[in-house]
Amino acid sequence: QVQLVESGGGLVQPGGSLRLSCAASGSIFNIYRMGWYRQAPGNLRELVAAVTNGGSPNYADSVKDRFTISRDNAKNTVYLQMNSLKPEDTARYYCNANLVVRDSFRLGEYWGQGTQVTVAS
Repeated sequence: QVQLVESGGGLVQPGGSLRLSCAASGSIFNIYRMGWYRQAPGNLRELVAAVTNGGSPNYADSVKDRFTISRDNAKNTVYLQMNSLKPEDTARYYCNANLVVRDSFRLGEYWGQGTQVTVAS
């Protein structure tokens, strides 16, 4: 069983910062890609940022130069540092991972439960 647990969401004023964390746990052999998606009410879920093993991070155009994704491979954890937050960043943020489980050595995609980020004055 694999679990992704997010933390760090909350209410912040425009221009403020938040840092999201997502820890993957369970019978994990290797994590190839970790990323963050978000979904606002009435909208489709969209990619915010992702990073693969040995690859450069990629970002949605709307968050470039404001958000930074990073990984701690030893802890199976991914972070999203969000600066200069805008009201349009308000959404539920979901952690995503493409990983191989130890038991079957099968590649699968996993999601966390999400954490709410609200940007309002």
